[in-house]
Amino acid sequence: MAIAVDKLSDPAVRALVAAINAGDRAAFRQTLAPGATMSDDGSDRDLDDWTEREIFSSRGHIDVRSESSAGRALIADYRNDTWGEMRTAWRFTVDGGKITRFETGQA
Repeated sequence: MAIAVDKLSDPAVRALVAAINAGDRAAFRQTLAPGATMSDDGSDRDLDDWTEREIFSSRGHIDVRSESSAGRALIADYRNDTWGEMRTAWRFTVDGGKITRFETGQA
């Protein structure tokens, strides 16, 4: 059973997941610190290019199954129009209420 987005423990992660699920690019960007970085399956990616392709233009959606590390580590079912649905792990680094880095990949 999915964890409701509004029940996620970390406010920055909660805001990021809500923005992804709403398809809200502006709200997504507001969750990130300047210079934020990310990786996918262990490889660093260009954050803007990756999020446009893998989230926003392909209608990405996250259903969180579990959280740990005070809400900064998630296991989720992620789906988009390109790849379908897959179990994914997400790990977030948060500083000053903003996400400075996230790492995702198949779980």
